[in-house]
Amino acid sequence: MNPVMDQSYNDKRAAFIAAVPKAELHLHIEGSLEPEMMFALARRNGVELPYDSVEAVSAAYQFANLQEFLDLYYLGMQVLVEEEDFYDLTMAYLERVRRDNVRHVEIFFDPQGHTERGIPFDRVMQGIQRALDEGRDRLGISYKLIMCFLRHLSEESAFATLADAEPWLTKIDGVGLDSGEVGNPPEEFARVFEKCRDLGLKLVAHAGEEGPPDYVWQALDTLKIDRIDHGNRALEDAALVERIVADGYTLTVCPLSNLKLCVIDDIGESPVKTMLDQGIKVTVNSDDPSYFGGYINDNYHAVANALDLTIEEIAALAANSFTGSFLGADEIAKGQAEIDLLMRRTAEPE
Repeated sequence: MNPVMDQSYNDKRAAFIAAVPKAELHLHIEGSLEPEMMFALARRNGVELPYDSVEAVSAAYQFANLQEFLDLYYLGMQVLVEEEDFYDLTMAYLERVRRDNVRHVEIFFDPQGHTERGIPFDRVMQGIQRALDEGRDRLGISYKLIMCFLRHLSEESAFATLADAEPWLTKIDGVGLDSGEVGNPPEEFARVFEKCRDLGLKLVAHAGEEGPPDYVWQALDTLKIDRIDHGNRALEDAALVERIVADGYTLTVCPLSNLKLCVIDDIGESPVKTMLDQGIKVTVNSDDPSYFGGYINDNYHAVANALDLTIEEIAALAANSFTGSFLGADEIAKGQAEIDLLMRRTAEPE
């Protein structure tokens, strides 16, 4: 392909990414806390931060590993105090991703990061829920809400959090497992996940980001999850890949997060294309966009350019985001139909 044609295709691909409807399945709402909002909420709530400017916070967003990020992530949570803070945080995210043509979100929240510092569970839920309902009604973004257990805390703490959530279970669609992965295997949370499954909740877990392929096996066989968050290191185990493909599991990969946390050394090492080629239902997501330098379309553009993805492959990623979601069949079909229509229009001669 000559350079002129190359640029023409790149422009067409970029336009397709902007236009294609998509769902985001891996987003920590606390990880969408932009430095400007962090400072504004700190002032509003009288919280002291160890930074003297927005620029100083932004400069701190350089991480050698997951734990270095988590240290700053939990520090940022300290500014979230009142119901209005959780509302403002969630609404800011929804307004931002609407510009990326996100039609559906399945967001994580970390209640233990708040209740452990004295913030009532109900206050967290009221703020997030109010914003999600407004986002659905005003912005047209549907949602599912996933409550995550912090794996560096005990299973007993997870059970206590589930008890706190009991009055809200009609508003919570699933549970997940996040925080520092290495040394905190999924099997340690088998009983609480079994309880959640009995309650009819969907189950997801972070596995195979920094942890070994065995953690993915544990998530599948011990926790009996419905979807795998990250899952990069599953590619190291051919039998595991075969299992994932055969059983149709969706993986929620986060390319810019992987780069920022040194899971990969270069965006060209993202496993997204390899996973597509091997028949894995991989999706592209932003994880903690304010900390990792990009929202969902930034992640699509990054892997599309680095891996030279075709428009057909980008459409497959978008389609996977709907089929891998916890939406009902009608909503999934509607998303797929919009993608198919855009594909037909894109294929038409100009």
